[in-house]
Amino acid sequence: MEQSVRRAGAVMIKFWAAKGWLSLVVVAFVLSGCAETEFLIHSAKRVTGQDIPDKPEYKIGKPYQIQGTWYYPKENYEYDETGIASWYGAQFHGRRTANGDTYDMNALTAAHRTLPMPSFVRVTNLENGRSLILKVTDRGPFARGRIIDISRRGSQLLGFQNSGTARVRVQIMADKSRAVASRIRSGIQLAEAGSPITVDRLPKPDVSTETLSPPPGGATRNNPPPVSVASRLPNETTRETTRLTTGQTAAEEKAATVTQSSVRGTNIFVQAGAFSRYDNANKVRARLDSLGPVKISPILIKGMDLFRVRLGPIGSVAEADKMLRVVTQAGYPNARIVVD
Repeated sequence: MEQSVRRAGAVMIKFWAAKGWLSLVVVAFVLSGCAETEFLIHSAKRVTGQDIPDKPEYKIGKPYQIQGTWYYPKENYEYDETGIASWYGAQFHGRRTANGDTYDMNALTAAHRTLPMPSFVRVTNLENGRSLILKVTDRGPFARGRIIDISRRGSQLLGFQNSGTARVRVQIMADKSRAVASRIRSGIQLAEAGSPITVDRLPKPDVSTETLSPPPGGATRNNPPPVSVASRLPNETTRETTRLTTGQTAAEEKAATVTQSSVRGTNIFVQAGAFSRYDNANKVRARLDSLGPVKISPILIKGMDLFRVRLGPIGSVAEADKMLRVVTQAGYPNARIVVD
């Protein structure tokens, strides 16, 4: 009897030991499954780009209203406008821009009211002939009479930091802007599709170079030294160039390519509007005649005759700002300052 009890006890111990081992196996399997699930979730987040900070964003935006004026953002690869530029600096340095970037007053960027972000524009200072390519990353300016707001660095290179404003021409870089839009959109589509692979550029083959001796009777030719940015800027002293380049990396300095063109005389006007019918333009001219010299200026745009009503020429930007306020209050909210 006693032996039977011992055997029964041994069997029970083995049973519970086996059950405990089985439980450990089940628990380990469950934990392994949880760990694998967590790994897959983390991997999925990496694939979709949620863990990547400062993800590039392409933004056009919806129509918006500032101080009673409506603005309609859109892709416009034919954009070409003249007007007055201003610049913004330390007050906004480090803040978020309209497309989510961090504003750096030492970078070559700009704010525009309607162009896509990012896009690229060439800004030419019509007063000194300097031009520079800038990246649009923000919205603005919202002061009437300004067509673009430029980073402090851009204003330095274009030569109007001290004056605060300049007469400029702004032209969109169509090919460059299309390319960056396509690249960002493609990256977003790949992330949404769950592809972990993105390719910025194709690998380049290794290329070896060798300097050959000139043929018999030939002469060697020395290559001209590279032209620096400072040498392309007329009437710039070494001290001024040093001031402009303070705080710039080598890559940024290389990108800051300023071109120089000849300068022609320009005038400032306040344009009340452009009309497809001459009689409508003439009515506006008659209403504004008491404000100063006003004339109708015809122009052909995309095969359509337009009649622009302009006041001027005006002697300075400050006077143009005053005239713009008067014309706007007279019932022409879309009036603007133009340079011609």
